[in-house]
Amino acid sequence: MNQDQSNNPLHGVKLADMLQLLVSEYGWEELSLRININCFKSNPSIKSSLKFLRRTPWARAKVEKLYLRTI
Repeated sequence: MNQDQSNNPLHGVKLADMLQLLVSEYGWEELSLRININCFKSNPSIKSSLKFLRRTPWARAKVEKLYLRTI
């Protein structure tokens, strides 16, 4: 099983950690321009964004993609 995940750069990285890094790197305004999601535009917070991203696979995929490009 470890071998399956050895090439996965997201293995062991929590969604909350990804979001924290992206917010610290870009800020909410720039993040909302890069990923057009309302939870980044209207009263953004880590908690509300995590709630939305956990329920919405397409949005989570966009966040993961931006995270990979950023690191």
